[in-house]
Amino acid sequence: MILHRYFARRFAWTFAATFGSFFILMVLIDLVEQLRRFGGKASFWELLQLSLLNLPGGIYGILPLITALATLAMFLGLSRSSELVVTRAAGRSALRALLSPLFVTLVIGAITIGVFNPIVAATSKEFEARETALRSGESSILSISENGLWLRQGNETTQTVIRAAASNLDGTELQNVSFITFAPESGPTRRIEAASATLLAGAWELTDAKVWPLGDDRVAEQWATIHETLRIPSTLTADEIRDSFGVPSSIPIWDLPTFIARLEVAGFSATRHQVWLQMELALPAFLLSMVLIGAGFTMRHQRGGKTGVMVLAAILICFALFFLRNFAQILGENGQIPAVLAAWAPPIAAIAASLGFLLHLEDG
Repeated sequence: MILHRYFARRFAWTFAATFGSFFILMVLIDLVEQLRRFGGKASFWELLQLSLLNLPGGIYGILPLITALATLAMFLGLSRSSELVVTRAAGRSALRALLSPLFVTLVIGAITIGVFNPIVAATSKEFEARETALRSGESSILSISENGLWLRQGNETTQTVIRAAASNLDGTELQNVSFITFAPESGPTRRIEAASATLLAGAWELTDAKVWPLGDDRVAEQWATIHETLRIPSTLTADEIRDSFGVPSSIPIWDLPTFIARLEVAGFSATRHQVWLQMELALPAFLLSMVLIGAGFTMRHQRGGKTGVMVLAAILICFALFFLRNFAQILGENGQIPAVLAAWAPPIAAIAASLGFLLHLEDG
């Protein structure tokens, strides 16, 4: 038990030191980039805050690399001091020596997805808002594309397609907007054109709106009505509009299952969000695979010039696994493979291969 606590403490300190080194390095790099982009528009303190808001997302993306480097540093230190040789001489196998670092990695993974993930989501949104304000100003109206902004809302009985020529930053104020409502069986049932639309709690408020009834034998133009203001019920929220055009990482993992359900009810495709949810749940397993790969190449006693080669091989394999994971994520988002397979197959395969490699080295 004392040996397990020692290895756990050693790995935790090594991980913290590696994490801190990357933290400082990335703050400096990002601060230089923000000074280059917005040096004449904001003070140094504001740009430092902007860099700190952008930092959690960057650290989160390279967390597997930090874990791999921490593993390499720890086991190289243990091999250099011959502590692993003494551990084996005391009757402890390599796999038993790995139990404590693996447990610490699981704890780090759980804290990452449970605590760090919501922090990243919140800071990413704030960074995007501040960056947009510095770049274009908060009061500007943004044209989304040549074809305008497209939204969709609905429930089990109707679906409404919304098109706007322009929108504010969070998609809650639309200009030159059209609403076309569809019924599952009969097709289009109503068309609305309005000068503007504002999203309120549970409804769109339209100004200067004209409504055409569709789907029956009446002449639509003859029965059209004009309204100075008009309210249309809506299930959308400002967060859903913003997040549907952003990346799934901007949504805290605790809110993601509910958000996916609401997207599907509203008629949005939630494939990207489902894949992201599974990728986040599989993150602890992916970090475990990084530890096992690093340990497999550095737990042996150092033999001259082979140490550098083994470290390089471990780093290259970790990078290859990282890119394989990203490739599987792309396949999952495109619907080529199921979300669960895209998220869990790479780490599970890596864990199995690493355990086989360790058993081969241990028992021959």
